[in-house]
Amino acid sequence: MIELLNIHPQCVTGALWLFLALAIGHAIADFPLQGVFLSETKNRNHKLSQDLNTKSPQGVWIHAMSAHSLIHCGAVWLITGSVLLGLVEFFLHWIIDFAKCENWAGFNTDQFLHYGCKIIYVALIYYGVISI
Repeated sequence: MIELLNIHPQCVTGALWLFLALAIGHAIADFPLQGVFLSETKNRNHKLSQDLNTKSPQGVWIHAMSAHSLIHCGAVWLITGSVLLGLVEFFLHWIIDFAKCENWAGFNTDQFLHYGCKIIYVALIYYGVISI
């Protein structure tokens, strides 16, 4: 994707454009692409998730959380072209959202951590630790 946009992430302007692309990808994946079903069932403490568990196999929330995290994985992978960063995003997004669902972090902290991850991805690319 960054090749299509002619972004060069090893320069400051390119790094800022890459961060903007990742932020847009996050906003799309976290809000319109999540939907009510994933938003409620990814939380094992939510009533809908608990109701589904009584009518179907245990652990519906794990599938919902993983599906939501896969959407984010795909966004990072498509934007950066890096499978590694996509996989890192999957696991970090899963952990951060789990913490929010357990009330270990609030909504603002959740979003701050997600965007913090994007800043770290851009820094790793900018400094050449990860090549894309």
